Amino acid sequence: MRIITINLNGIRSAAKKGFFAWLSKQNADLVCMQETKAQCFQLQDPIFSPEGYTAFFSDAERKGYSGTAIYTRHKPCAVKTGLGWPTADLEGRYVEVDLGALKVASLYVPSGTSGEIRQNEKFDFMRRYLPILKQIRDSGEAYIICGDWNIAHKTIDLENWQGNQHTSGFLPEERAWLDTLFGEVELVDAFRVVDQSPKQYTWWSHRGRAREKNIGWRIDYHVITPGLKDKVKSASIYTAEQFSDHAPLTIEYEGLGIRGKG
Repeated sequence: MRIITINLNGIRSAAKKGFFAWLSKQNADLVCMQETKAQCFQLQDPIFSPEGYTAFFSDAERKGYSGTAIYTRHKPCAVKTGLGWPTADLEGRYVEVDLGALKVASLYVPSGTSGEIRQNEKFDFMRRYLPILKQIRDSGEAYIICGDWNIAHKTIDLENWQGNQHTSGFLPEERAWLDTLFGEVELVDAFRVVDQSPKQYTWWSHRGRAREKNIGWRIDYHVITPGLKDKVKSASIYTAEQFSDHAPLTIEYEGLGIRGKG
């Protein structure tokens, strides 16, 4: 099973940059998207309905803002949107498909880069979400939570870590939260199961030719439940084309127990 996650920074913008042409060649089972920046009624062009996929969206109430989506080749038993509080639900930050033996979610954690108010909302999101993640672990269900978590975990996960220790996305409190997630809660950063190498980034600033110089951050993840750790077979970040300020992160899994498409 091949699962892709990408923050599109606008699904319509990404389409114009060739994202769906690239996707048609990937043979992905599921595609988790964040920051779609569109309402469903704005996506009537056939390009947004690629053959073989069913799409599920969680749109933000505010037009042109946030939003998540999942494209799946596997028919879900159920679909869930939202997490139960306004920042998550009114901003369209979560959508989940239940495939029976596996649940896959697309998550978009708020950014705190615009100032103190949004950073506090990000901290509130993290505070509210952690008990849900603990419940997921305790349930014994298999989960893959794909998305833009907006936090680089360790110094290996961003180029200029020394100069960013007081920057949203690498604050001590944020990193400690991921320490808890991957420690006490026992969820797993799937990428690092198979790739421990440095300079593996998924987001670059538009400033200072950051992408060209690979001055980036790894803030996009597949976070998986412990029982899936041995199912991770490979991971790759696609940078040959630029569809967004983020790059697609693809992870391949084996033995997930999902049967059939349609």
